[in-house]
Amino acid sequence: MYQLWYTCVMDKVDDKEPILDVIFYKTEAGNEPVREWLKRLQSNDRKIIGEDIKTAQYGWPLGMPLIRKIERGLWEVLSNISTGIARVFFTVKDNLMILLHGFVKKSHKTPPNELDTAHRRLHNRLYPK
Repeated sequence: MYQLWYTCVMDKVDDKEPILDVIFYKTEAGNEPVREWLKRLQSNDRKIIGEDIKTAQYGWPLGMPLIRKIERGLWEVLSNISTGIARVFFTVKDNLMILLHGFVKKSHKTPPNELDTAHRRLHNRLYPK
């Protein structure tokens, strides 16, 4: 069922405007950690993650199996890639999907440091210095 819906949504992408604009979280130094993380992945894996983010961008709001709500104001895109399950934490503000943190999940439980990184970047984005 997911594959059919995904195919239908992606076939119609050229015909409509995105619901969300996607941007990368940027540090005070101007670095974009999610973009840098993506560049270190294999090209096939980058493509899968990019397609999943694009599906969220054009189909928002979505739920499982692609998008999982972590808590108020924080979601994750789940992508099956060659090395496991890639997770990209993001927030939505107005019409912006802000990519906060990405990593490949190695265990069943989310490592606390990965979630802490997403929380810290979310806080920095909502309450800049």
